[in-house]
Amino acid sequence: MLGINKIKVADNERVLVYRNKNLDRVLTAGQYWITSLIDEVVVDRYDITDIKFEHVKNKYLMSQYTDKLSDLVEVVEISDQEVALIYVDNKLFEVLETGAYATYWKTNQALKVEKYDLTEDKQVSKKVISLMQGNAKLGLVRKLQDAIYLAQVGTQEKGLLTINGKVMQILDTGTYGYWRYNQNVSVKIMDMKLQNIEVSGQEILTKDRVSLRINLSANYQVEDVMTLVTKVSDAMDFVYKTMQLALREAVGTKSLDELLTDKSTLNSVIEKDIQNVVKEYGVSVKNVGVKDIILPGEMKEILNQVVQAQKAAEANLIKRREETAATRSLYNTAKMMENNTTLMRLKELETLEKVTQKVDKINVYDGLNGVLNGLVSISDKIN
Repeated sequence: MLGINKIKVADNERVLVYRNKNLDRVLTAGQYWITSLIDEVVVDRYDITDIKFEHVKNKYLMSQYTDKLSDLVEVVEISDQEVALIYVDNKLFEVLETGAYATYWKTNQALKVEKYDLTEDKQVSKKVISLMQGNAKLGLVRKLQDAIYLAQVGTQEKGLLTINGKVMQILDTGTYGYWRYNQNVSVKIMDMKLQNIEVSGQEILTKDRVSLRINLSANYQVEDVMTLVTKVSDAMDFVYKTMQLALREAVGTKSLDELLTDKSTLNSVIEKDIQNVVKEYGVSVKNVGVKDIILPGEMKEILNQVVQAQKAAEANLIKRREETAATRSLYNTAKMMENNTTLMRLKELETLEKVTQKVDKINVYDGLNGVLNGLVSISDKIN
C-alpha cells in the first residue's frame, strides 16, 4: 500500500495496521486515512462477530503490543494443570485443553471462562455432562467427548472407578464424567444381579475308580465389589474354578452307588465347600446343583443289566408271595368246610354253577337229585 489511502472500518470490524512489519495501530469503527510514501504498510481486517481473535502469533502480539491490544482483546491462558470451558452469551463456545493460550475480541457479547484445576476437579459436573447430551454443536460435542470420559452405571450395577491404575471409588447407578487430561481414567461395570454359571463336561473318577462326566450349575452374586476387585481379577473365572475344584473333591470321595442314590447330599456338600471359599472374596453362591451324571457306554450297559436283574428278582419274589397267600387262603377254606356240611354244600353249588357255564349240554340221570347230588360232590373226594 503506497500513497494516501482511505480505510472504512465497520462496527463489526477491527483492523490491524502493520508498518514495516510492526504493528502500528488498531482501528475500530470509523474512517481513516493511511499515509504510506516510503514505508511498507499492510492492513489486516477482522470480523469481530467471530469473537475469537485467531492469529499465528497472537501470544507474541499481546506481549509486545499490550498497550495497543489490551483494551480490545481479552486473553485466556490455561496452565498445564487446568482445562477451561469458554461460554459466549451463556452458550458453550469452545473447550481449551491444558496449556492453551487463546485471545478473544472484547464485544457486547458476554464472554465467560470456567477453569477447572485437574489436581482437584477430576470429576466433571452434571452441568457439563448435560452439554454432551444437549443441543451443542456437533464439533463441540466431539471436543467434549475427547476431553471427558463418560460412564453410565445402570440399575443393579456398580462402577469401579480407576484413575492412573488406582481404584478410587465405587459408583452407584447414574451418569459420571471425568476429565481425560493428565490422567488415565476407566470405569469397570460390575453386574450385581444374580447370575448363572455352569461347569460342564468334567471328567472325574469316583472313589471306586469309575470315570464319570458331570455337569454342575450354580447361581452367584457379587456382594462386596471393593473386596472382590482388590482380591480377584475376574469374578466369573474365580467362581468357575472354585466350583470345579469343589466338584472334583466331593465326587472323588464317594462311590458310584452313593452318587446315584443320594445326589441331594452331593449338592449340599459342594455348595457348602464353594460358599466357604468365595464368601471371603465378596461373592455369594446359591442353588448349586448337579445337572447330569453321565456314565461311560459300557458302564451304562452293566448298570442296565443290574437293574433288570433286580427288577426280575423283585417280580419273582412278589409272584411267590402271591402264590403263598393263595395257597394259605385255600387251606383256610378247606379247614372251614371240613366240619361244616352247609358250607360244603354251598361250595358244591358254586362249583356246579361254574361247571354249567363251561359246557353246552348236560345229560342228567336220576332227575334233579342227580344234578344236585351226583354231578358235583366235594366231600366224597375229600374223604
